[in-house]
Amino acid sequence: MTDDTPESLIPYDEIVQEALRAVVGRVLTSVATQGGLPGGHHFYITFRTRHPGVDIPAHLVERFPEEMTIVIQHRFWDLEVDDQGFSVGLSFGGVPSSLRVPFGAVTDFVDPAVEFSLKFQASDDIEIETTDAPDRPAAEASEDGSNVVAVDFTKKK
Repeated sequence: MTDDTPESLIPYDEIVQEALRAVVGRVLTSVATQGGLPGGHHFYITFRTRHPGVDIPAHLVERFPEEMTIVIQHRFWDLEVDDQGFSVGLSFGGVPSSLRVPFGAVTDFVDPAVEFSLKFQASDDIEIETTDAPDRPAAEASEDGSNVVAVDFTKKK
């Protein structure tokens, strides 16, 4: 036996990322359909500002040339979701702005009200971690019986 793992002909990393990003879409669709956030839920959504399909005002790209995090909580409007991404109206420094974000640009989705987090890292070595307790290590979280899913698609070299 060797330590060399054969290269997969099935793109598992892409399939898992797509499925987890669909969770973001489903949650945002629910909020858009209901016309607001239920209870104390709110979201921090981090995305790559220069990803193809991202449409945000130029001053935001200048201020956040790589990534930015938006908060969907009290003051947002025109939330629309489709299969490719979402658009939303938010204010930045009192200036209303419309943003269009494809799901492929999203790198983090967090609902701190219930300690739920999805993290997406695009690189040659892809690691996706889902946990209901983002501040605790996965080993500690699993010992107390909480729901933790960790998927690691790192390549052995």
